[in-house]
Amino acid sequence: MSQPSPHLEFTRRYLQALEAGATGEALAAFFHPEVRQHEYPNRLTPQGTTRDLAALLASAERGQKAVSAQRYEVVSALCVGDAVAVEAEWSATLRVPVGSLPAGGTMRTSLGMFFTFRDGRIVSQRNYDCFQPF
Repeated sequence: MSQPSPHLEFTRRYLQALEAGATGEALAAFFHPEVRQHEYPNRLTPQGTTRDLAALLASAERGQKAVSAQRYEVVSALCVGDAVAVEAEWSATLRVPVGSLPAGGTMRTSLGMFFTFRDGRIVSQRNYDCFQPF
């Protein structure tokens, strides 16, 4: 029986921390200081964006104002060396209306997330977010 990948276990803990609303130092602990997150174009971010550590932490703070709860359900995951690929279903209860969804409504997204690790922490995260209509 093979041992679970430490990177995959770390990724699962990261997603659990996001679900729990981690921000600041608690969230920064998952990232390498040189982290870059690439969010490819989607309905909320039509031009896509690239975030460094400071921007990632600021985005998490803004997210806390927009959602009251969120959940990541991992559908599949694959780890090869220092790379982890995750397919997940994300849902969030909104604090504020978004498009046709009211405050208190649920936003849903199918995610493809690709992580690269350096020194045991996430140094690169690429997100492909496919939102259900809202």
